[in-house]
Amino acid sequence: MLPAVLDPPVTAAGGGSLATMSFGPESMRGAPSAGHVVGQVDYRLARNAIVSEYRKGRMSRLDVCDAHPELLRAATNVGQQTGEDCPICETAKLVLVSYVFGSRLPPSGKCITSQRELLKLAGGGREVACYVVEVCPNCSWNHLARTFALGGQRSVSR
Repeated sequence: MLPAVLDPPVTAAGGGSLATMSFGPESMRGAPSAGHVVGQVDYRLARNAIVSEYRKGRMSRLDVCDAHPELLRAATNVGQQTGEDCPICETAKLVLVSYVFGSRLPPSGKCITSQRELLKLAGGGREVACYVVEVCPNCSWNHLARTFALGGQRSVSR
C-alpha cells in the first residue's frame, strides 16, 4: 500500500524543497474529499489506438465493425443517443448501451434501459459491475467505453 504522504519533504533538483505530496484518492482533482471513491475504468486510449490503426489502413472495416446482432438490437431499441459521430463511418451518431452483471442477475447480464433501473439495482444492497458500450447502429462499430461498480458495501482501509 502506498503511504498517504511522502515523508520527509522531497528536495527539488535545484536544491529547493517541494511541498508534501499526497497520493490518496482525495488528492485527485474532482474527487470527493470524504467517503469512498468508486473506481471507474475508461477505455478511451484503447479506443483511440484502434481508430488510429483503422485510419492508417492497418485494420479493415471488417476488423472494427463487428457488433453482435443483439448489441445492435439493444442500441436501436434502448440505447442512449449521443451527439458524437461514429469514428469509423462518420455519418451516424453513437449510441451507448449499458449492461450490468452481478449476483441474482442472468449469467449473460442485464441490459439497462433507464437511469431509474440502474439506480434501483445500485440501491439493492448488492454490488453490480456496469459496462457501457458505444455502438454505431449504421456500421456496427462497437467498443467498451467504461466499466464501474455500483451498490454493495465497500470498506475503505486507510
